[in-house]
Amino acid sequence: MNNTSRPSRSWTVLQATQQSPTLARLAELAADSAARLQSVSALLPPALRKSVKAGPVDNGVWCLVVDNNAVASKVRQLLPALIAHLSTKGWEITEIRVKVSRE
Repeated sequence: MNNTSRPSRSWTVLQATQQSPTLARLAELAADSAARLQSVSALLPPALRKSVKAGPVDNGVWCLVVDNNAVASKVRQLLPALIAHLSTKGWEITEIRVKVSRE
């Protein structure tokens, strides 16, 4: 079969998010999570920064995804400071959860 008679419907990610309210909301949440991580990165020890990734945000609960249990342990010690910092920057946050990546 020859598909040359059908026009191509290739979209960029930006175009797809603009056309879909659901994708637009997901992109907004991802950007918010990334901004939170950028805001608190100075509070993380430099050696750990590459091991911490921004995870989902849901109803005032933000998730950080970390590379291993050692990083998780250290990040958990920093949670009160991270929450306080985010609150002073205007983010409504009730909890930060730390998850170890399974990759």
